[in-house]
Amino acid sequence: MREIILDTETTGLNPAQGDRLVEIGAVELIHRMPTGKVFHVYLNPERDMPKEAEAVHGLSATFLADKPYFAAKADEFLAFISDSKLVIHNASFDMSFINAELGYCGKLAIPADQVIDTLAMARRSHPAGPNSLDALCRRYGIDNSKRTKHGALLDAELLAEVYLEMMGGRQTNLGLAEIKKPVVQLHTNSRPTNLQRPNPLPSRLSAQEKAAHHVALKELGEAALWMKES
Repeated sequence: MREIILDTETTGLNPAQGDRLVEIGAVELIHRMPTGKVFHVYLNPERDMPKEAEAVHGLSATFLADKPYFAAKADEFLAFISDSKLVIHNASFDMSFINAELGYCGKLAIPADQVIDTLAMARRSHPAGPNSLDALCRRYGIDNSKRTKHGALLDAELLAEVYLEMMGGRQTNLGLAEIKKPVVQLHTNSRPTNLQRPNPLPSRLSAQEKAAHHVALKELGEAALWMKES
């Protein structure tokens, strides 16, 4: 099973108002284990960088000026994610930008059923919140001290750890479900017909005790109950 943990950075909050992608970070998981394969790219947004957005991720228009346009990286991005499930925190936000960028270069949108939203998962598991990525890192004991600013690849790596914890930790396939307990049948209306042991238990009497018992029987005489056949 292949999954892609994905995060983005943007120039703002709404692609319909002209905001664009500036960074994509993605981490590959196979059977819920990181493989070390990543996709990471900075993108020229073909527009200015608002100060509010730069304060969040630290990516300036000057830094992004010589970076590729999304259209130049679209095929590489699509090849990396392929048809794998995309695991994204607050997925509707990131997917609105990704699908907008795909539309600008004539590519098909990624369908909603290919996406897993960890924010929705967290809200179901922790309805009292908070459920931001930082809050979930604290909840699950994940070190996010390097996250002084938002960064798509770092956030994808942190989200991968959060997602694995939310799914029960990395050792989720220990095979415990396959262990079958023996079936014990209780017969309440019938009684076993043979109560004799197949192999008699060894006697616990010592030789001295056996001799004393033999003497006691002799003293009782032949009329003793123990001497009669049943």
